Amino acid sequence: MKNRILIAGMMLASLAVMAQKKEIKKADKALKNGNIVEAKNYINQADALLASADDNLKTQFYLIKGEIFTKDAGETNFDKMKVAADALMKVEQFSPKGDVVTRLDQAKNALRINLVNSAIKDQETKTYAMAANKLLEGYRVSPVDTSYMYYAAGNLVNGKDFDNALAHYKELLKMGYTGIKTEYLSNNPEGVQVTHPNKEDMDQAVLLLGHTAPVERTTESVRGDILQKVTLIYISKGETDKAQALMKEAREANPNDVALMRSEADLAYKMGDMEKYDSIMNEIIKTDPNNHELYYNLGVGAAQNGQKEKALGYYKKALEIKPDYAVAQINIAALMLSGEGAIVEEMNNLGMSAADERRYDELKNQRTKLYEDVLPYLESAVRAKDDNVELVRTLMNIYSQLGKDSEYKAMKAKLESMGG
Repeated sequence: MKNRILIAGMMLASLAVMAQKKEIKKADKALKNGNIVEAKNYINQADALLASADDNLKTQFYLIKGEIFTKDAGETNFDKMKVAADALMKVEQFSPKGDVVTRLDQAKNALRINLVNSAIKDQETKTYAMAANKLLEGYRVSPVDTSYMYYAAGNLVNGKDFDNALAHYKELLKMGYTGIKTEYLSNNPEGVQVTHPNKEDMDQAVLLLGHTAPVERTTESVRGDILQKVTLIYISKGETDKAQALMKEAREANPNDVALMRSEADLAYKMGDMEKYDSIMNEIIKTDPNNHELYYNLGVGAAQNGQKEKALGYYKKALEIKPDYAVAQINIAALMLSGEGAIVEEMNNLGMSAADERRYDELKNQRTKLYEDVLPYLESAVRAKDDNVELVRTLMNIYSQLGKDSEYKAMKAKLESMGG
C-alpha cells in the first residue's frame, strides 16, 4: 500500500512539473508574440505549481516572469517594476549558466533602463522621493552601477529627506565611490555629439556610420560633492562637529584634492568663518590662477564679510580674466552704489548756511562721480543681460541723474517694452 501511495505521489509530482513546463513555454511564446496579458496569465498558472519544480525550471520561471513584468510595467508602473526586479534577482540564486546568463543580463538591462527613464521623469516633476526609490531599485538590479545610489541620494536631498540621503552618502564614502569614469564620444553626421557605451562602439560608429571627432575623456571625481552634501546635512542637523571632523579627515587623506578644498571652503562659508574661507579659496586659486569664477567667489565672501574694497579687487580681477563676466560687473556696480545712500542722507540733512551749501555741492559732485564710475559696469552688464528688468531700470535712473537724455529715453523705452 505504501509503495502504491509513493508511486502515486511521484506521478502527481511528475504531472505537476509537466504542467508547469507547459505553462512556462506558453508564457514565453506569448511574451515573444507581444501578448502580455496572456503571458501573465500563463506565468501565474505556473506560479501555483512552483513548489515541486527543480532549480532549472525555477530559473526559467523567474527569468520569464521578470521579462513579462518588465514589459508590462514599461516606464510607468513602479509596483510591476519591483515585481520584475524581485523575479530577476531570484534567478541569480540558482547559478544560471550559458544562454540564460545572456538573457538575464538583457532582461536586467531593459528593466534598469525603464527605472532610470522613469526616475528622470519624476525628477522633472520634482517627485524626488519616487525618483530616489526607482534609482535605488536600479542599483539593486545592477549593483555595479553605483552611480544610481549617488543620484538617488541627490534626489533625497532635493526632497528634504536628509536622514536617508545621509545613510546612502555614507555608504558611498565607505565604498570609496568617486564617480570617475571614462566617456566615449563622437560627432554624428549631423554634427551632434553622442555618447557611446564603450570604445568599441565608438570606433564602429566612426568606421561604419560616418561619425567624426572621436574622443575619450575622464570625468571628474564627485567625492568632493558627496563630502560637501554630507557636511551640509550635518550642519542642517546642528551636528557641526561631525561636519568639521569629516572634512578634516578627508583633507588629511587628500591634501591636494581641489574638489575637497572647495567643499571645505563651502563648509567654512556656511559656518560664517570667512577668514578660513578666504584662506582656502586663495589656496585653490594657486591651482587655477586664471579661473575667473574663483576670484568672483572670493569677492562674494569678502563682500559678505564687510570688506568692500577687497571684494571690489577680487571682482575686478575676475574681469581682467573674463572682461564680459556680467555677474562680476553687476556686483561691482551694486557695491559702488551701496555708498550712495550715505551721500544722499547727508545731502538731505544739510541746512541753508553757506557752509552747508558748499558741502551740498561737494556731495553732489561725489554722487555724480560715483554715477560716472559705475556707468561702464552697468552698461556692459546690460549688454550681457538685456532681459534683466532691475538692471535696465537702474541704468535708466543713472542716465537720468547724469543728464544723458537720449540714453535715458532709450532705456525707458526698453524698460516699457519689458513691462517694467
